[in-house]
Amino acid sequence: MSGKNHVWRLRERPVGNITDDTLSFESESIPEPKDGECLFRLNYLSLDPTNRIWMSDEEQYMPPVALNDPMRGVVCGTVLKSNTPEFKEGDIVSGIGTWADYQIGTPGSVGLLGAIGGISVMNAFATLALVGPSAYFCLLDIGAPKAGETVVVSTAAGAVGSIVGQIAKIKGCHVVGLTGSDEKCRWIKEDLGFDEAINYKTENIPDALARSCPNGIDIYFDSVGGSILDECLKLMNLHGRIPTCGLISQYNSPDPVPGPYNYGLILMHRLKIQGFIILDYLDRFPEANEAIVNWMSEGKIKVRLDVSDGLNSALHSVKKLYTGENTGKLMVRVKDV
Repeated sequence: MSGKNHVWRLRERPVGNITDDTLSFESESIPEPKDGECLFRLNYLSLDPTNRIWMSDEEQYMPPVALNDPMRGVVCGTVLKSNTPEFKEGDIVSGIGTWADYQIGTPGSVGLLGAIGGISVMNAFATLALVGPSAYFCLLDIGAPKAGETVVVSTAAGAVGSIVGQIAKIKGCHVVGLTGSDEKCRWIKEDLGFDEAINYKTENIPDALARSCPNGIDIYFDSVGGSILDECLKLMNLHGRIPTCGLISQYNSPDPVPGPYNYGLILMHRLKIQGFIILDYLDRFPEANEAIVNWMSEGKIKVRLDVSDGLNSALHSVKKLYTGENTGKLMVRVKDV
Protein backbone atom coordinates (compact mmCIF):
# COMPACT_ATOMS: atom_id res chain seq x y z
CA MET A 1 0.00 0.00 0.00
CA SER A 2 1.35 3.42 -0.93
CA GLY A 3 1.48 6.38 1.42
CA LYS A 4 3.06 7.09 4.77
CA ASN A 5 2.44 5.72 8.23
CA HIS A 6 2.69 7.98 11.27
CA VAL A 7 4.00 6.23 14.37
CA TRP A 8 4.78 7.28 17.94
CA ARG A 9 7.97 5.53 19.17
CA LEU A 10 9.29 5.30 22.73
CA ARG A 11 12.64 7.09 22.80
CA GLU A 12 13.38 7.26 26.51
CA ARG A 13 11.95 5.91 29.73
CA PRO A 14 10.37 8.77 31.68
CA VAL A 15 11.71 9.61 35.11
CA GLY A 16 8.80 11.30 36.80
CA ASN A 17 6.43 12.96 34.36
CA ILE A 18 6.08 12.07 30.70
CA THR A 19 7.87 14.75 28.68
CA ASP A 20 7.95 15.76 25.04
CA ASP A 21 11.19 13.78 24.70
CA THR A 22 9.63 10.53 25.90
CA LEU A 23 8.08 9.75 22.50
CA SER A 24 8.84 10.82 18.94
CA PHE A 25 6.36 11.13 16.07
CA GLU A 26 7.79 9.45 12.97
CA SER A 27 6.78 9.09 9.31
CA GLU A 28 7.40 5.58 7.99
CA SER A 29 6.29 3.19 5.27
CA ILE A 30 3.01 1.30 5.70
CA PRO A 31 3.64 -2.33 6.70
CA GLU A 32 2.45 -5.31 4.64
CA PRO A 33 0.62 -8.17 6.38
CA LYS A 34 2.16 -11.64 6.25
CA ASP A 35 0.31 -14.95 6.39
CA GLY A 36 -1.85 -15.04 9.52
CA GLU A 37 -1.93 -11.24 9.79
CA CYS A 38 -4.13 -8.32 8.80
CA LEU A 39 -3.44 -4.68 8.13
CA PHE A 40 -5.81 -2.21 9.76
CA ARG A 41 -6.18 1.56 9.82
CA LEU A 42 -6.47 3.14 13.24
CA ASN A 43 -9.83 4.71 14.04
CA TYR A 44 -9.60 5.32 17.79
CA LEU A 45 -6.79 5.09 20.33
CA SER A 46 -7.56 4.62 24.03
CA LEU A 47 -5.37 6.57 26.44
CA ASP A 48 -5.08 4.87 29.81
CA PRO A 49 -3.05 5.18 33.04
CA THR A 50 -1.31 1.92 32.18
CA ASN A 51 0.45 3.70 29.29
CA ARG A 52 2.84 5.14 31.89
CA ILE A 53 3.54 1.66 33.27
CA TRP A 54 4.33 0.30 29.81
CA MET A 55 6.83 3.13 29.23
CA SER A 56 8.81 2.12 32.31
CA ASP A 57 11.05 -0.90 32.83
CA GLU A 58 9.62 -1.71 36.27
CA GLU A 59 8.09 -5.10 37.03
CA GLN A 60 4.67 -5.22 35.36
CA TYR A 61 2.00 -7.54 34.00
CA MET A 62 3.24 -7.34 30.37
CA PRO A 63 6.72 -6.83 28.96
CA PRO A 64 7.55 -3.11 28.89
CA VAL A 65 7.64 -1.36 25.54
CA ALA A 66 11.22 -1.62 24.26
CA LEU A 67 13.09 1.59 23.59
CA ASN A 68 12.62 2.79 20.00
CA ASP A 69 9.60 0.49 19.49
CA PRO A 70 6.14 1.82 18.63
CA MET A 71 4.20 2.82 21.73
CA ARG A 72 1.67 0.21 22.84
CA GLY A 73 -2.01 1.07 23.16
CA VAL A 74 -5.56 -0.23 23.17
CA VAL A 75 -6.86 0.41 19.66
CA CYS A 76 -9.86 0.20 17.36
CA GLY A 77 -9.38 -0.02 13.61
CA THR A 78 -10.81 -1.00 10.23
CA VAL A 79 -9.25 -3.94 8.38
CA LEU A 80 -7.85 -2.91 5.00
CA LYS A 81 -6.16 -6.18 3.98
CA SER A 82 -6.30 -9.64 5.51
CA ASN A 83 -4.20 -12.77 5.15
CA THR A 84 -6.04 -14.64 7.89
CA PRO A 85 -9.52 -16.18 7.78
CA GLU A 86 -10.54 -14.58 11.08
CA PHE A 87 -10.81 -11.11 9.49
CA LYS A 88 -12.01 -9.66 6.21
CA GLU A 89 -11.72 -6.24 4.64
CA GLY A 90 -14.00 -3.75 6.37
CA ASP A 91 -14.15 -5.57 9.72
CA ILE A 92 -13.91 -3.40 12.84
CA VAL A 93 -11.34 -4.82 15.23
CA SER A 94 -10.11 -3.81 18.68
CA GLY A 95 -7.41 -5.01 21.02
CA ILE A 96 -3.75 -4.39 21.79
CA GLY A 97 -1.91 -2.47 19.09
CA THR A 98 0.32 0.56 18.74
CA TRP A 99 0.14 4.32 18.40
CA ALA A 100 0.26 4.17 14.60
CA ASP A 101 -2.06 5.14 11.74
CA TYR A 102 -1.58 1.75 10.07
CA GLN A 103 -0.62 -1.42 11.89
CA ILE A 104 -0.50 -5.18 11.77
CA GLY A 105 -2.92 -7.31 13.76
CA THR A 106 -3.24 -11.02 14.43
CA PRO A 107 -6.06 -13.09 15.93
CA GLY A 108 -3.99 -13.10 19.11
CA SER A 109 -3.70 -9.32 19.38
CA VAL A 110 -7.08 -8.04 18.14
CA GLY A 111 -10.61 -9.36 17.75
CA LEU A 112 -13.85 -8.29 16.15
CA LEU A 113 -15.53 -5.51 18.10
CA GLY A 114 -18.77 -7.49 17.91
CA ALA A 115 -22.43 -6.59 18.17
CA ILE A 116 -22.99 -3.21 19.80
CA GLY A 117 -26.69 -2.63 19.21
CA GLY A 118 -27.53 1.03 18.69
CA ILE A 119 -24.29 2.33 20.24
CA SER A 120 -21.81 4.14 17.99
CA VAL A 121 -18.50 2.43 17.26
CA MET A 122 -16.64 5.16 19.16
CA ASN A 123 -18.83 4.84 22.25
CA ALA A 124 -18.72 1.05 22.10
CA PHE A 125 -14.94 0.99 21.88
CA ALA A 126 -14.52 3.65 24.56
CA THR A 127 -16.80 1.81 26.99
CA LEU A 128 -16.61 -1.88 26.14
CA ALA A 129 -13.01 -2.45 25.04
CA LEU A 130 -11.41 -1.86 28.42
CA VAL A 131 -12.96 0.50 30.96
CA GLY A 132 -16.43 -1.05 31.21
CA PRO A 133 -15.19 -4.58 31.85
CA SER A 134 -12.58 -3.21 34.27
CA ALA A 135 -15.26 -1.43 36.29
CA TYR A 136 -17.62 -4.41 36.14
CA PHE A 137 -15.24 -7.18 37.19
CA CYS A 138 -13.10 -5.22 39.63
CA LEU A 139 -16.13 -3.96 41.53
CA LEU A 140 -18.40 -7.00 41.31
CA ASP A 141 -15.88 -9.85 41.54
CA ILE A 142 -13.51 -8.34 44.09
CA GLY A 143 -15.68 -5.76 45.83
CA ALA A 144 -18.83 -7.94 45.88
CA PRO A 145 -21.16 -5.04 46.80
CA LYS A 146 -24.36 -5.64 48.74
CA ALA A 147 -27.39 -3.36 48.86
CA GLY A 148 -27.07 -0.78 51.61
CA GLU A 149 -23.28 -0.83 51.76
CA THR A 150 -21.11 2.27 51.37
CA VAL A 151 -18.80 2.38 48.35
CA VAL A 152 -16.11 5.04 47.99
CA VAL A 153 -14.66 5.54 44.49
CA SER A 154 -11.40 7.34 43.75
CA THR A 155 -10.91 9.10 40.38
CA ALA A 156 -14.69 9.06 40.27
CA ALA A 157 -14.95 11.30 37.19
CA GLY A 158 -12.49 9.16 35.25
CA ALA A 159 -13.31 6.49 32.73
CA VAL A 160 -13.42 3.51 35.09
CA GLY A 161 -14.45 5.31 38.28
CA SER A 162 -17.51 6.94 36.72
CA ILE A 163 -18.83 3.55 35.62
CA VAL A 164 -17.94 1.92 38.96
CA GLY A 165 -20.07 4.44 40.82
CA GLN A 166 -23.04 3.90 38.53
CA ILE A 167 -22.84 0.10 38.84
CA ALA A 168 -22.64 0.47 42.63
CA LYS A 169 -25.83 2.56 42.53
CA ILE A 170 -27.51 -0.10 40.39
CA LYS A 171 -26.59 -2.59 43.14
CA GLY A 172 -28.29 -0.41 45.78
CA CYS A 173 -25.21 1.08 47.47
CA HIS A 174 -24.50 4.48 49.03
CA VAL A 175 -21.82 5.85 46.69
CA VAL A 176 -19.23 8.52 47.45
CA GLY A 177 -16.85 9.77 44.76
CA LEU A 178 -13.57 11.65 45.04
CA THR A 179 -12.55 13.86 42.14
CA GLY A 180 -10.52 16.97 41.46
CA SER A 181 -12.86 19.86 40.63
CA ASP A 182 -16.23 21.30 41.58
CA GLU A 183 -17.47 20.79 38.01
CA LYS A 184 -16.59 17.10 38.18
CA CYS A 185 -18.29 16.84 41.57
CA ARG A 186 -21.46 18.29 40.08
CA TRP A 187 -21.27 15.88 37.12
CA ILE A 188 -20.97 12.71 39.18
CA LYS A 189 -23.75 13.79 41.58
CA GLU A 190 -26.25 15.45 39.28
CA ASP A 191 -25.77 13.40 36.10
CA LEU A 192 -24.40 10.06 37.29
CA GLY A 193 -26.33 9.73 40.56
CA PHE A 194 -23.51 9.50 43.12
CA ASP A 195 -24.83 10.26 46.60
CA GLU A 196 -21.86 12.39 47.64
CA ALA A 197 -18.89 13.97 45.89
CA ILE A 198 -15.63 15.18 47.45
CA ASN A 199 -13.22 17.59 45.79
CA TYR A 200 -9.96 16.15 47.06
CA LYS A 201 -8.01 19.24 45.95
CA THR A 202 -9.97 21.75 48.02
CA GLU A 203 -11.69 19.85 50.85
CA ASN A 204 -10.31 18.36 54.04
CA ILE A 205 -10.36 14.70 53.03
CA PRO A 206 -10.65 13.10 56.50
CA ASP A 207 -13.53 15.42 57.45
CA ALA A 208 -15.28 15.03 54.08
CA LEU A 209 -15.02 11.23 54.18
CA ALA A 210 -16.32 11.07 57.75
CA ARG A 211 -19.26 13.30 56.80
CA SER A 212 -20.06 11.40 53.61
CA CYS A 213 -19.66 7.93 55.13
CA PRO A 214 -21.46 8.05 58.50
CA ASN A 215 -21.70 4.25 58.56
CA GLY A 216 -18.09 3.68 57.59
CA ILE A 217 -16.77 2.31 54.30
CA ASP A 218 -17.50 -1.23 53.10
CA ILE A 219 -15.76 -0.98 49.72
CA TYR A 220 -13.04 1.43 48.67
CA PHE A 221 -12.44 1.22 44.93
CA ASP A 222 -8.82 2.29 44.71
CA SER A 223 -7.24 3.69 41.56
CA VAL A 224 -4.77 6.07 43.19
CA GLY A 225 -3.08 4.62 46.30
CA GLY A 226 -1.21 7.13 48.45
CA SER A 227 -2.77 9.41 51.04
CA ILE A 228 -6.38 8.81 50.00
CA LEU A 229 -5.93 5.07 50.56
CA ASP A 230 -4.54 5.81 54.01
CA GLU A 231 -7.53 7.96 54.93
CA CYS A 232 -10.01 5.35 53.68
CA LEU A 233 -8.27 2.63 55.69
CA LYS A 234 -9.21 4.50 58.87
CA LEU A 235 -12.93 4.25 58.03
CA MET A 236 -13.09 0.74 56.63
CA ASN A 237 -15.65 -1.52 58.31
CA LEU A 238 -14.87 -5.04 59.47
CA HIS A 239 -14.39 -7.35 56.48
CA GLY A 240 -14.29 -4.41 54.09
CA ARG A 241 -12.95 -4.86 50.58
CA ILE A 242 -10.47 -2.75 48.63
CA PRO A 243 -10.35 -3.65 44.93
CA THR A 244 -7.08 -2.15 43.66
CA CYS A 245 -7.52 -1.13 40.03
CA GLY A 246 -4.62 1.32 39.81
CA LEU A 247 -2.07 3.43 41.68
CA ILE A 248 -1.99 6.53 39.52
CA SER A 249 -0.68 8.79 42.28
CA GLN A 250 2.56 6.78 42.18
CA TYR A 251 3.20 6.22 38.47
CA ASN A 252 5.18 9.43 37.94
CA SER A 253 7.09 9.29 41.23
CA PRO A 254 10.86 9.13 40.61
CA ASP A 255 11.47 7.70 44.09
CA PRO A 256 10.13 4.65 45.97
CA VAL A 257 6.71 5.38 47.45
CA PRO A 258 6.17 4.58 51.16
CA GLY A 259 3.03 3.32 52.77
CA PRO A 260 0.30 2.73 53.33
CA TYR A 261 1.04 4.14 56.75
CA ASN A 262 -2.14 2.61 58.16
CA TYR A 263 -1.19 -0.89 57.02
CA GLY A 264 -1.96 -2.32 60.47
CA LEU A 265 -5.67 -1.59 59.98
CA ILE A 266 -5.75 -4.25 57.26
CA LEU A 267 -5.21 -6.77 60.04
CA MET A 268 -7.40 -5.14 62.66
CA HIS A 269 -10.37 -4.67 60.33
CA ARG A 270 -9.82 -8.03 58.56
CA LEU A 271 -9.79 -6.31 55.19
CA LYS A 272 -9.52 -7.90 51.78
CA ILE A 273 -7.24 -6.03 49.36
CA GLN A 274 -6.82 -7.52 45.91
CA GLY A 275 -5.11 -6.23 42.81
CA PHE A 276 -6.91 -6.26 39.48
CA ILE A 277 -5.52 -6.70 35.95
CA ILE A 278 -8.06 -6.83 33.12
CA LEU A 279 -6.07 -9.47 31.22
CA ASP A 280 -7.27 -12.04 33.77
CA TYR A 281 -10.86 -11.54 32.57
CA LEU A 282 -10.60 -11.52 28.78
CA ASP A 283 -12.63 -14.71 28.38
CA ARG A 284 -15.50 -13.15 30.36
CA PHE A 285 -15.79 -9.91 28.39
CA PRO A 286 -19.10 -10.92 26.75
CA GLU A 287 -20.68 -11.20 30.21
CA ALA A 288 -19.63 -7.69 31.22
CA ASN A 289 -20.42 -6.07 27.90
CA GLU A 290 -23.90 -7.59 27.67
CA ALA A 291 -24.74 -6.18 31.09
CA ILE A 292 -23.21 -2.78 30.36
CA VAL A 293 -24.96 -2.42 26.98
CA ASN A 294 -28.28 -3.26 28.65
CA TRP A 295 -27.68 -0.71 31.41
CA MET A 296 -26.70 1.92 28.85
CA SER A 297 -29.82 1.27 26.79
CA GLU A 298 -31.91 1.63 29.97
CA GLY A 299 -30.23 4.93 30.84
CA LYS A 300 -28.68 3.51 34.00
CA ILE A 301 -25.11 4.05 32.82
CA LYS A 302 -23.99 7.28 31.18
CA VAL A 303 -20.55 7.89 29.72
CA ARG A 304 -18.60 10.99 28.81
CA LEU A 305 -15.76 10.97 26.30
CA ASP A 306 -12.78 13.32 26.39
CA VAL A 307 -11.63 13.16 22.76
CA SER A 308 -8.70 14.77 20.95
CA ASP A 309 -8.43 14.63 17.17
CA GLY A 310 -5.47 13.33 15.22
CA LEU A 311 -2.79 10.84 16.21
CA ASN A 312 -0.33 13.72 16.55
CA SER A 313 -2.31 14.85 19.66
CA ALA A 314 -1.67 11.62 21.60
CA LEU A 315 1.43 12.68 23.54
CA HIS A 316 -0.11 15.94 24.74
CA SER A 317 -3.39 14.25 25.61
CA VAL A 318 -1.98 11.30 27.56
CA LYS A 319 -0.37 13.71 30.03
CA LYS A 320 -3.87 14.80 31.12
CA LEU A 321 -4.36 11.43 32.84
CA TYR A 322 -1.73 12.25 35.45
CA THR A 323 -2.86 15.80 36.17
CA GLY A 324 -6.57 15.01 36.42
CA GLU A 325 -7.47 17.30 33.51
CA ASN A 326 -9.65 14.74 31.75
CA THR A 327 -13.29 14.05 32.50
CA GLY A 328 -14.52 10.61 31.49
CA LYS A 329 -12.82 8.38 28.93
CA LEU A 330 -9.72 9.91 27.35
CA MET A 331 -9.10 8.88 23.75
CA VAL A 332 -7.80 9.99 20.35
CA ARG A 333 -10.00 10.03 17.27
CA VAL A 334 -8.12 9.39 14.03
CA LYS A 335 -10.99 8.51 11.68
CA ASP A 336 -14.66 8.10 12.53
CA VAL A 337 -16.56 4.99 11.47
